Amino acid sequence: MFAPGIFKGHRILVTGGGSGLGKEIGGRLLELGATLYICGRRESVLRDAADELQQRYEGQVVPLAVDIRDAKAVDAMVARIWEDGPLTGLVNNAAGNFVSRTEDLSANGFDAIADIVLHGTFYVTQSVGKRWIEQKRKGAVLSIVTTWVRTGSPFVVPSAMSKAGVDAMTKSLATEWGRHGIRFNAIAPGIFPTEGATARLRPGSDPHAREIADNPSGRLGQMHELANLAAFLMADGCEWLSGETIAIDGAYHLAQGAYFTHYMEWGDEQWRESRERIKAQTEADRKQRSVDVKAGGQV
Repeated sequence: MFAPGIFKGHRILVTGGGSGLGKEIGGRLLELGATLYICGRRESVLRDAADELQQRYEGQVVPLAVDIRDAKAVDAMVARIWEDGPLTGLVNNAAGNFVSRTEDLSANGFDAIADIVLHGTFYVTQSVGKRWIEQKRKGAVLSIVTTWVRTGSPFVVPSAMSKAGVDAMTKSLATEWGRHGIRFNAIAPGIFPTEGATARLRPGSDPHAREIADNPSGRLGQMHELANLAAFLMADGCEWLSGETIAIDGAYHLAQGAYFTHYMEWGDEQWRESRERIKAQTEADRKQRSVDVKAGGQV
């Protein structure tokens, strides 16, 4: 689909690049010749991902431990990257989410999502973008949002609000920073199953059956489809494409509208079981985090 080496000479940072969608997107960019930087809070996950990707594609992957909720730590990480040389691209993928009745949310629960998805995305984007502007360099920014930015979605209100903010940032900075040669686009994926997202968003023994049945294509997304779209949007050759959010969901949101509406049928016991599963997944993830958030250093 792409010429080999089309990203040769490109240096791209993928936030949340140690697992899930970020790892798949980063792997495709690496395969096509980019030098890849991946960041996240879980050092062991980053190291394992870097080793796996380098063995698979024989490129250079630099893992960086950072908590993107900390603006100073983010800027230190970006400064560390610039010591090797300037980035040419940024993929804003880091996210968090879980299902909950909105009336049950605590302030901390809301902030746990908004601090990553909205604040963290801005911190990284500004830190990279201001360096491009100061040094008169072009750049490409791709953000991963959701189709909820168009439809809204029940039971994921912190994510829906935060992703809508990232969508607005994409359009706003495409306008403001376009004169500097910096372009912004976003992808709104449908369901591309990952372990963490499935545990937090679709707890149950058959978590995707309903969405498969309701999707016009009769299936879920395949990772190579998402990765290829990301590569297209980051590649040289169509620089006039900016300020757009492209859905890739088999037309689900056109046919069905918002996700998670079937949770309207849940009662108190189902929500209690959901909270227990989400809590178990969160605890498992927490045990893997060992980040000095002030460092932003290579692991």
